[in-house]
Amino acid sequence: MNPEHPGERVAKVIARSGRASRRDAERLVAEGRVSVNGEVLSSPARNVAAGDVVAIDGVPLAAPSRTRLFRFHKPDRCITAARDPEGRRTIYDVLPPELPRLMPIGRLDWSSEGLLLLTNDGELKRHLELPATAWIRRYRVRAFGDPPDAPTIARLARGIEIDGVRYDGIETAIDRRQGGNVWLTMALREGKNREIRRVLSHLGLEVNRLIRVSYGAFQLGQLVPGAVEEVPARALRDLVGGAFGKAPPRR
Repeated sequence: MNPEHPGERVAKVIARSGRASRRDAERLVAEGRVSVNGEVLSSPARNVAAGDVVAIDGVPLAAPSRTRLFRFHKPDRCITAARDPEGRRTIYDVLPPELPRLMPIGRLDWSSEGLLLLTNDGELKRHLELPATAWIRRYRVRAFGDPPDAPTIARLARGIEIDGVRYDGIETAIDRRQGGNVWLTMALREGKNREIRRVLSHLGLEVNRLIRVSYGAFQLGQLVPGAVEEVPARALRDLVGGAFGKAPPRR
């Protein structure tokens, strides 16, 4: 802790406010858009104490609110972003407008669907996305082609390298055949960009449906596409731990 400026790092304070993730907050500081008590910061290595006024583009941060987490069934054919240069539908076009400012935890690509967690707290987002958290993401996958054999499934569980990219172990189970397709359940901890599609393509299968059914302890359950449901504060504390779900300290 900096004895001249006790308290929390400014990027953490911004993240807890829900205005931006910690990484984006550091970028805002670098762009000269963040001030503390009227002083424009040039470095994110600054602590903020109770009573300090943090502002972005001259607009003070709102008082911190309780950490909230939502389960959202992302439909396919929408992107996990606030806006799209190509004009495609985003998750924010689907979410109800009365919800608070929310950030996605992880991503699902344009044609993937299923469970997407959303939060108003950048620190919770960071916590659940960290590789060290290592929460299992579980998917149901429909792919065209012959199902992998037992040696291939065992090889996937040990990890596989494709075009110089190393993918950690993927647990794979064959659920059923459906015409020329096969349904698989696949579980992984990393979630590299388009990981399942690339791995199955390498094995000669073409993914035509991909549904995330769980993210760590959180389940898609019976949510229909486009539906959103808040995780109760007590469940959030029990499943994630720490201070998440408690009322924030007053600044």
